[in-house]
Amino acid sequence: MPARRDDDSFPRQQARTQNFSLGAPRSFQVSPDGSRVAFLRSRSGTDPVTCLWVLDLPGAAGAASGPAERLVADPAAIEAAGQSLPEEERARRERARERAAGVVAFATDASCSLAAFALGGRVFAVGLAPGAAPARAVTARSPAIDPRPDPAGRRIAYVSDGALRIADLRTGADRELIGPGSAGDRAEPGDVTYGLAEFVAAEEMGRARGFWWAPDGAALLVARADHSAVPRWHIADPANPERPPARVRYPAAGTPNAAVSLLIVRLDGRAVAVGWDDGSFPYLVAAEWPAGEPLIVVQSRDQRRMRLLSADPATGRTRLLREDTDECWTDIVAGVPARLADGRIAWAAGAGGAMRLFVAPPGELAAAPPVTPACLHVREVLCADAQTVLFTASGQEPADIGVWSWGPAGLSRVTTGPAGGAGAEPGVHGAARAGGTTVLTTRSMDGPGVAATVLREREGGPPAQVAGIASLAERPRLPALRVELLRAGDRELRTALVLPSWHEPGSGRLPVLMDPYGGPHGQRVLAAADAYLTSQWLADQGFAVIVADGRGTPGRGLAWERAVAGDLAGPPLEDQVDALAAVARHRAAQGDLDLDRVAIRGWSFGGYLAALAVLRRPDVFRAAIAGAPVTDWRLYDTHYTERYLGHPEREPAAYERSSLLADAARLSRPLLLIHGLADDNVVVAHTLRLSSALLAAGRPHQVLPLTGVTHMASQEEVAENLLLLQVEFLRAALGAAPRPARGGPL
Repeated sequence: MPARRDDDSFPRQQARTQNFSLGAPRSFQVSPDGSRVAFLRSRSGTDPVTCLWVLDLPGAAGAASGPAERLVADPAAIEAAGQSLPEEERARRERARERAAGVVAFATDASCSLAAFALGGRVFAVGLAPGAAPARAVTARSPAIDPRPDPAGRRIAYVSDGALRIADLRTGADRELIGPGSAGDRAEPGDVTYGLAEFVAAEEMGRARGFWWAPDGAALLVARADHSAVPRWHIADPANPERPPARVRYPAAGTPNAAVSLLIVRLDGRAVAVGWDDGSFPYLVAAEWPAGEPLIVVQSRDQRRMRLLSADPATGRTRLLREDTDECWTDIVAGVPARLADGRIAWAAGAGGAMRLFVAPPGELAAAPPVTPACLHVREVLCADAQTVLFTASGQEPADIGVWSWGPAGLSRVTTGPAGGAGAEPGVHGAARAGGTTVLTTRSMDGPGVAATVLREREGGPPAQVAGIASLAERPRLPALRVELLRAGDRELRTALVLPSWHEPGSGRLPVLMDPYGGPHGQRVLAAADAYLTSQWLADQGFAVIVADGRGTPGRGLAWERAVAGDLAGPPLEDQVDALAAVARHRAAQGDLDLDRVAIRGWSFGGYLAALAVLRRPDVFRAAIAGAPVTDWRLYDTHYTERYLGHPEREPAAYERSSLLADAARLSRPLLLIHGLADDNVVVAHTLRLSSALLAAGRPHQVLPLTGVTHMASQEEVAENLLLLQVEFLRAALGAAPRPARGGPL
């Protein structure tokens, strides 16, 4: 086929590369002896099929004299690669915002010698050591999802049709360990599942798993989820009326959640229930089974109490290790609990106004002091080994997310330079570590893309760089990044001003486009060039783009995040207005910003904020694009919504304050609503109800329905044209002329 005329445009490139994520290495797992690193990466920056790779390091058995990469699982060479995904796997990927194909997740045995993964609903296994046999299909029932080897690499557990099954790699036997049939559950098909994370766990808590192997491989900790009380919602496909609507269980605010329990199931089928006060603590936040007893984290429905428990593998009885409380809500931190080799437990909780790290033996954890200072805000615990804990955190600057280590030598910032040099280079960093080997990832303002370096510990000196893991991602076709990071206004709102690459200060006033997320869990202002690619392209269309993180966004401490308690509308909107005014003052001498032509765009919470802006502050905002907006918080899920607004029956005023529907009659500015008809996170009813209220009030507006699109607009043509249509809408609404031709083609 001839190349399309717009194939070289940034919107087409961004869509084709899935926001430049294809070809970038990710999901690193280091073997316990530090000799190899398993990771995922597609073959190029436009190849959507992810492969499993291994990096062998010098000194590893069978490795070359220097670092060497091996492709160990290529879906193109596996016969199941083209088969359709099971519905449970589609849902899992939607919750994880996973857009790629191929091997998008894998799990290994304890020695990182065997990996298991699913393709097309079938289970595959592959050896990771040098000279191992190629990937092979495992005798297992299809459709299968989430396969995980036991610690010894002899068996693989997986889920099929809501049952947890075991495939024996030595004998080829496959059997159901526990499921709705074997457990005698009396419910409609699909209402009870074993080994799967329920909706709110995967969408809001960060728990994507539903089973965990015992350290000796003789038993599993298994989550049972009963969805029978959760309301049934129906998501239709209006473009194909012959198809029946999809029926989903959606726990909207104030309605029942799935009832989740835990069992310890031995390989012979004997099971004991794990007991805790699930009436007071219905949410299963996290579970792990490191050496010793299983560790589980549970949370109250109002989220103001969280408990860390250990469970007796023989009886299922639990013991309280620590309880945390907060007058607003307790925070979930990824990666905890984690157990060090000496039995101590790493935990994270709020103290002194920040999230802080705690490390202590199980019996002392409740009264243990934090090991990190209040000036360091812990983001995620990455791993714990023999004596150290590796974690990410932000100091005084939330845009900088660094990797830190705590251990016998105390607290230190880990090497973070893209070339392995020491220092605290601002950026967004991550890491994986085991056996003296650390993989560091760095995104910085120096340029787009991720740099992955491998370090090995040395006696008597700092770790040395021994390898790099190449990124095959494409470089964005943008003339230049022109981003200025600011602290705006009295609250020092972290703000980015993005100007057109061709703009000369003082040459003319630019219409302004606010481009926020602006709410909980979503930080947009980061010390990483990747965060501003779309904003830069929008700026090059003739706008001054402002990205501002207001109250409620992560990284600035507990008080900052809790400023939205009971009101998701007021503080976030006020902060967008204040950021705009502060940036205008900052650029007053140049006269770059035209405050008579200000628009706002956003997606999800950002879409809600955009619609809110033109409804409540038309004196500031002259147009808005609201993508997948939450318009009535009673229609959003329990765990997210009740955290901030409480139970709708007990806190109705909070829901009224934060709803858009009552403001429909106030609309006086152009508003474009965009929504995917297949969205099962923010369902299209949000946009339809607002549109209906606007129509009833006689307020003109535009609605763009996206057929077959979920909460992620992942289809290439849709993602590309959405950007182009938004620019045309903004130009028409603000009276903005096309950008000068001297800027060159984009």
